[in-house]
Amino acid sequence: MAIISRLEQIPVNRFHYKLLLLTGFGWLFDAMDTGIIAFVLPVLAKEWGLSATQIGFIGSIGLLGMAVGAVLAGSAADKFGRKAVFAVTLMIYSIATGLCGLAWNYESLLVFRFLVGFGLGGELPVAVTLMAEYSPPASRGRFIVLLESFWAFGWLAAALISYLVIPRFGWQMAFFIGALPALYVFFIRMGVPESIRYLIHKGRQAEALEIVSRIEREAGIEPAAQPVANAKAIVPNSPAQKLAFKELWTAQFAKRTMILWLIWFGIVYSYYGIFTWLPSLMVKQGHTVIKTFEYVLIMTLAQLPGYFSAAYLVDRIGRRSTLAMYLALSAVSAYFFGQGGSAEIVLLWGSLMSFFNLGAWGVVYTYTPELYPTRIRAFGSGWAAAVGRFGGILAPTIVGYMITGPQGFAQVFTMFTGVMMVVAVAVWLFGEETKGKALDEISS
Repeated sequence: MAIISRLEQIPVNRFHYKLLLLTGFGWLFDAMDTGIIAFVLPVLAKEWGLSATQIGFIGSIGLLGMAVGAVLAGSAADKFGRKAVFAVTLMIYSIATGLCGLAWNYESLLVFRFLVGFGLGGELPVAVTLMAEYSPPASRGRFIVLLESFWAFGWLAAALISYLVIPRFGWQMAFFIGALPALYVFFIRMGVPESIRYLIHKGRQAEALEIVSRIEREAGIEPAAQPVANAKAIVPNSPAQKLAFKELWTAQFAKRTMILWLIWFGIVYSYYGIFTWLPSLMVKQGHTVIKTFEYVLIMTLAQLPGYFSAAYLVDRIGRRSTLAMYLALSAVSAYFFGQGGSAEIVLLWGSLMSFFNLGAWGVVYTYTPELYPTRIRAFGSGWAAAVGRFGGILAPTIVGYMITGPQGFAQVFTMFTGVMMVVAVAVWLFGEETKGKALDEISS
C-alpha cells in the first residue's frame, strides 16, 4: 500500500488534534500580533499627531511585508520543508512586534511593521499547507476551518491586551507582550512533524514511512510492512525539479490561479480595510477609546461561531457554496453597519459582519492548498496569499482618503459591500468544488 494511501486512510485521532493545536497556537499568535496594531493606532494617532493617511500607511506597510513573506516563504517551504519555515517565520514576526514597542517615530514604526508583516505573511500559507497535507480527505475542510478559527482567539487576545494594558501601561507594553510567541518555536521543533508529501517528494521515503507508521500506531492500527524501495514508486516528481511561476498559469492551473487570486484580493482587501481601521473609525464616530475597545471585543467574539458554522458546512454543502454564501452575507452586513445608528444596531451588524467575514476566511484557507499538487502547493498558496496582501495594502490607504469626507463612514462600507459581493458571485459562477476529494485527485 502506498505511503500516501496509508496516511489518508488513517481515521481522525489524537495525532490530528495535537497537530491542530500546535499549528493553531501559531495561528493565534499571528492574529494577536496583527490585531494589536489596530488597537494601538487610535492611541498612537493622538500621541504622535498622525493624519488619517499616515495611519493608513501603517496598516498598508504590514500588508506589503505579508505579500513579500508569503511568496518567499511559500517557495522556501517547498524547498526546505514546511516545519522549518513555520518556525522561522513565527520567530521573525514575534521579535519584530517587540521592536515596534521601541519605535521612536513614525518612520521607525513603518520599518518594524514591515518586518512583522513579512513573518506573518510567511507563516500562514505554510501552516495551512502542513495541516491540509495531514488531514483525512473527508475531514480536511473541517480541520482547516478550525485551524483558521484560532485567528479569532488571537484577535480576542489582542483586544483584551489592548483593553487591559494600553490604558494602564501604554501602547509600548502591548507590543512587548506580542513578542512572547517567539518562545513557542521550541514547541514547534519538538511537536510538529514534517509533511509526508514533502518528504516523499524530496526522496526521503524512510522518514515519511517512519512518521506514517507512528501515526498508525497512535490510531490503533498495526503498521503494514512496506519496503522503502516500494515507497519510491509513488514519488510524483523528481526532487531536482525547480519551481516555476509560469506553471501556475499553464492550462491545468490557470483558471484555478485566477479565481484564487480574485478571492484572495477581495477578501484581504475587505478584511484589512475594515478591521485595521475599525477601532479608529468608531472613535471618529464619537465613541470613546475604551467604549470602542469594548464594542470591537464583542464583534470579535462573533467570529468564533462564524468559524464553527463554516467548519460544519464546508464538508457538507461544499467549499464553493459555503464561501459564496458567507461572502454575500458579509457584504450585506457591511452595508447596514455603514449606515450607523444606535449602539445596539452598530453592534448587531458589526457582529454579523465579523461572523460571516471570518467564516469565509476559514473556507478560503481550506480551498487554496487543495487546488495545487504537492510540488507547488505551498508555492501556489503563497502567491495567492501575496496577491491578496496587495489588496490589503491598498485598502487601509484608500479608507484613509475616503473617511475624510462628510459621508465617509457610509461610503467606506458601501465600497466593501460591492467588493465582497463581486467575489461571492465569481466564486459561485467559476469556483471548482473540492469537497471530499483526496489532494492528489484534485490537483492531478
